[in-house]
Amino acid sequence: MAALQTDSVPPTAPRSKRPVSAMDLRMTGPADRALLGLGIPFMSSLDLPIRAATETALAHGITPDRCDILQNGHTLVLRLTETLVARVVTDREGPRKGTAWFARENAVAWHLTQRGAPVIPLHPDLPPGPHQHLGYTLNFWRYVTAIEAMPEPGEVGRTLQQCHQLLRTLPEPLPKLAILTESLDLLEPLAERGLFPAATLQLLRVHLISSMAALEGVPHQPLHGDAHPGNLLHTTLGLLWTDWEDAFSGPVEWDLASIIWNARILEEDHDTADRILAGYQKSGGTVDPQALQHSLIARAAVMSAWYPILYPKPDVARQAKLQRRLEWLESQPMARRPGL
Repeated sequence: MAALQTDSVPPTAPRSKRPVSAMDLRMTGPADRALLGLGIPFMSSLDLPIRAATETALAHGITPDRCDILQNGHTLVLRLTETLVARVVTDREGPRKGTAWFARENAVAWHLTQRGAPVIPLHPDLPPGPHQHLGYTLNFWRYVTAIEAMPEPGEVGRTLQQCHQLLRTLPEPLPKLAILTESLDLLEPLAERGLFPAATLQLLRVHLISSMAALEGVPHQPLHGDAHPGNLLHTTLGLLWTDWEDAFSGPVEWDLASIIWNARILEEDHDTADRILAGYQKSGGTVDPQALQHSLIARAAVMSAWYPILYPKPDVARQAKLQRRLEWLESQPMARRPGL
């Protein structure tokens, strides 16, 4: 969901130009007329989730004036007005089954929105949700405008630390080390589908297990869970974090490892990585170097495990990135518990 509310993402599906007749309007209700006015044809593959979003907005007094598809993946992301963006869960049969993750994301986003955190906020004109309609789970966000400028690394660290500080008062419990345990569970279906060689699966398994054991022994708190650069938008309102669906309880070093991984390991841009960490610490955060190293290893294993799911047909560049991650993992010793 990295770019769900930016001007830089064009609609991925054209609007229908089917003319709307008087008979159409006589045979439809308010929500149907809204869809027709937006040029959305009936019985398309996206009809029901679009209806769910449109009818929910109408039920809360907001009439959509557009239907720009910003993303169509495991969630459908729609811009419905100048400021309103809907996100609808459409893939309920993938590796992440059900909608418990969506409810967690919603709770975290609402907690941060209420406290003025540097995040893309839930929309103020509707209840926070998540909403249920026509069998779909959905929520509503405020549209923000991205800018092209690169974020200043120290500001990246500062905004992440601000989110961490506010997350410490989150009343809802989050699952412990969830993305690590989820990735470990994912290895069996990857093996069944023949998506990795046995040696690669074993490499991922041993690093996930040893990293989880090491990270059990450091302080935990609510985290973003997937704090990579694609989930941080540089907008006209400043740097804003988004995509909280992987939120879990773990060490802050996990989020830091996620945001510096590419710079530190793939690009060997140690200056950028160090400035992000310095910005985090100058804002009041603390960093355990040993926990950070364990988290870098765990992050590489998690990213690798999810690669065949996220990129079923990777291009040459993505294949090369995966190979570099696996080679780096092979060079790393098994993690140990801090203090042992």
